[in-house]
Amino acid sequence: MKLTIGHLYPDLLNLYGDRGNIQCFRKRLEWRGIEAEVIPFLSGDKIDFSKLDIVLLGGGSDREQELVCGYLKEIKADFKNYVEQGGVVLAVCGGYQLLGKYYKTDKKMIEGLGILNITTEWEPERLIRNIILQSPLFSDPVVGFENHGGRTYINDHTPFGKVFFGLGNTGKSGYEGVVYKNVIATYLHGPLLPKNPQVCDYLLERALQRKYGENVSLSPLPDKLEHKANSYIFDRYNDKKYVLQETIKRYT
Repeated sequence: MKLTIGHLYPDLLNLYGDRGNIQCFRKRLEWRGIEAEVIPFLSGDKIDFSKLDIVLLGGGSDREQELVCGYLKEIKADFKNYVEQGGVVLAVCGGYQLLGKYYKTDKKMIEGLGILNITTEWEPERLIRNIILQSPLFSDPVVGFENHGGRTYINDHTPFGKVFFGLGNTGKSGYEGVVYKNVIATYLHGPLLPKNPQVCDYLLERALQRKYGENVSLSPLPDKLEHKANSYIFDRYNDKKYVLQETIKRYT
């Protein structure tokens, strides 16, 4: 078996270790004896989605998102068709925002792909902190780091998870990210996947099942270090005294 992973515009969208998500995809496949091919698509490259099993759209600044927007217009129909046919996508931060209808900054409107029925609006106070989610997709918590000025309104979409600690989509809604078909769109950097092997395997398994049939499943891995990294974040922010101190700092 083999999966082909497309990394879209890593020359522009690669904030806060997003490239580590690609490495995580690759290694967790290789450890199981499954071939992994990674294809980076730089600005202006032609993208054939029919040859891709997983797509990563990472994060970037407002300026970089505006540059990427021009390239996305050229692949909008193909990208949307890929998603609607069950293509697997991980979209992080700027990539998350670009899947929506638009991102309204303090200066202009950046048109998105319109794949998700979401909108994002900029506010001057950035939402920055470690974040923990309880997602119905997983028994283990999902941990990461958020740093975004945009507030994303997900309308009737299913959120990726409920915020246990952190700020999430708007800082007020109590939810973070979006799950749509085989897409996970989220503000969680860090990178996300190395500290959350359950999320990585979820996406890999969906891609394998789409390509080779519903009966395909991944063999378990020990994940001792991965679980230790996850637990360190969860245990730290599960401490009531720490959470109280952080809350006081935020509102005083």
